[in-house]
Amino acid sequence: MNPLAAAMRSFVLTGFGEPLREQHTPLPEPTGSEVLLKVDACGVCHSDLHIWEGWFDLGGGRQLDIRPSIAVPRALGHEIAGTVVAAGPDAREVRPGDRRVVYPWIGCGHCARCADGEEHLCAAPLNLGTRRDGGFASHVLVPHERYLVEFGDLREELACTYACSGLTAYSALNKAAPLGAKDTLVIIGAGGVGLAGIRLARAVHGIAPVVAEIDPAKRDAAMTAGAAQVLDPRDDDAVGRFVKQAGGAAAVVDFVGTPSSVGLAMKALRKGGRLVVVGMMGGSIELALPLLPARALSIIGSSVGSLDEMRALVALAREGHVPEIPVHTRPLHEAQRSLDDLKHGRIVGRAVLQP
Repeated sequence: MNPLAAAMRSFVLTGFGEPLREQHTPLPEPTGSEVLLKVDACGVCHSDLHIWEGWFDLGGGRQLDIRPSIAVPRALGHEIAGTVVAAGPDAREVRPGDRRVVYPWIGCGHCARCADGEEHLCAAPLNLGTRRDGGFASHVLVPHERYLVEFGDLREELACTYACSGLTAYSALNKAAPLGAKDTLVIIGAGGVGLAGIRLARAVHGIAPVVAEIDPAKRDAAMTAGAAQVLDPRDDDAVGRFVKQAGGAAAVVDFVGTPSSVGLAMKALRKGGRLVVVGMMGGSIELALPLLPARALSIIGSSVGSLDEMRALVALAREGHVPEIPVHTRPLHEAQRSLDDLKHGRIVGRAVLQP
């Protein structure tokens, strides 16, 4: 049977904030260096939720409207692992049956950022799940074979998470460097990306992090993931005791990104400390500017990571240096329910769709 003769099933965004709709279309035939994969697993990310809503909260009643940049209908989903079905004539490194995880943060391929290997920072991105159809589908068309990373014997429902939650955590931890063995690292948030960060911290820095999380179930998950200590950020006494005992944190990685989480980070940092903001839950802060030079603080934003970082992360995982995060598999038709559960905080770890 010709693998391109079948139809592709997708759950697509047709209206922002509206339920995803099932769609059946002919399978695309890859040309040039394109590769067609059967999707075996696709993680559901907070970014998918923001894209589905169509905006990010900037605080003070302001919103960043992303709807003009996303053409609908669009299949969301950027944490994709799958099996090669077909490849264009210029794709020479993969063949049908190969299992690969997809790097989704694709750039224009022509600008200085792309030339420097930083496609994820391209000003004209062609990312899967936003500018091109993603993995909330039975199949996905990848524009070039270089975006495919071999994941060996890893389970596909885990390997797919390295494309975003794992990569985002890994790149953010890299930006928290340098850290010594006696330094304290604080991670704020133990959701899907935060748990990946907790489990990666020892592999990247040799440090078990202190974790701040408001949800008791997620605090338990953080301890299971290898946290040295967990704090309820609403408990001012606990935070104060931590700062007094540890002398403050050398680095804080904030996987939440709200005024309260950034406020906590600023309290927790020692002089010369570094804050890496990853989460995009939203809001704004009032920042006393003299504190930055007076305390020699650095504030860095971190967005996903490079293709080279993803290759390095997958290599670490294949060598057994990356502990697994909890994943919960669901059938593809539960894509909308997964977004709803994520919005209401009902997911610990990562929900992963499997067609």
